[in-house]
Amino acid sequence: MNEAVRTILQTNNQAARQSAPESDPGFLWDFWYPALRSTKIRGNHLVTTMLLEVPLVVGRTSEGQPFAMRDSCPHRGIPLSYGRFDGQTVECSYHGWRFDAATARCVEIPSLTNQDKLQVDRVFAGHYPCEERDGYVWVCMNAPGSRLPEKIGAAPALPVFSPKYRITHLACELPSHVDQGIIGLMDPAHGPFVHQSWFWRSKHSIHAKEKQFEPIPCGFRMSPHSPSANSAPYQVLKKMTGETVTTTIDFVLPNMRLEEIRSGKLWFSSRATVTPVRRDLCRIDFVAAWNLFFLPVPLFRMFGKTFLRQDQETMIKQAEGLQHDPRLMLIDDADRPAKWYFALKANLLEARRAGTPMAHPMSGPVTLRWRS
Repeated sequence: MNEAVRTILQTNNQAARQSAPESDPGFLWDFWYPALRSTKIRGNHLVTTMLLEVPLVVGRTSEGQPFAMRDSCPHRGIPLSYGRFDGQTVECSYHGWRFDAATARCVEIPSLTNQDKLQVDRVFAGHYPCEERDGYVWVCMNAPGSRLPEKIGAAPALPVFSPKYRITHLACELPSHVDQGIIGLMDPAHGPFVHQSWFWRSKHSIHAKEKQFEPIPCGFRMSPHSPSANSAPYQVLKKMTGETVTTTIDFVLPNMRLEEIRSGKLWFSSRATVTPVRRDLCRIDFVAAWNLFFLPVPLFRMFGKTFLRQDQETMIKQAEGLQHDPRLMLIDDADRPAKWYFALKANLLEARRAGTPMAHPMSGPVTLRWRS
């Protein structure tokens, strides 16, 4: 390449990088994130999405295997999503470069002649591991310019406890940083104020609560306990089964809240993930499964949408206040889960930087008390 041309291209690339801010240093990489619902990728249709400020193009091969690539051709940067997909390869719409969907390896550059020495199979578009679980396409995101760990576990699966069950999915976007979305997700004190509903509770039902928490790998657990007496659905379940109702709630890095409700042979299982899209936008992906024969999917979705809408409206209002960079505070004990989250995240980042085992902020079981 002519040296003058090389200098111009380098200058343009530097200017582009300066105009686009670096990825949020608080993002947690090398984890699985739900990219989109499985139903959105059909046939040879390419779908775009964004995770951790990385644009992705997602599709499904003719064998039914989902794939995810960075939505940028390594030649001139045009989004690959504008191209054509034949079930095996993605063809760039600009110069026809073709990439194997399963590996993102280049398989053809039409403009090359027999005299060219470029080894096509050494050219790659960005590629990310991709799996389907519970009706979602999950993508394992590694930081731009880095390699994935040698061993990658499977994408998370929603725990279920019988062969037959009902399942449904809900989602909403929050105009906030992922950290605010996560600590809102695990906050135990906002319920009577944000989730006031005729079928749930009101602020007049506030009373003292005491729960035990315990450390788990990369997270913490609200140990099995009887659910709140001021929540009508739990009381209905107890009357129907004649047995004790217990709830267990886990938080696991980077972004998952798992809840399990059991009463005899009846169970309800849910997972909420707060997925970072950009530093100022995240998305709640909620999936629930149950064998409660008396709870039809449409009825649950109606209640679930009400809850998510209430959370979303609150986060929109919070985002308005956060624009002015106010000083914030966390209190004990109601905010202790938020403190644990920030400590877990900081300890993980430090362990990766130093190459040492991650320190857990909890040394053992802890009892927390608050009113809600």
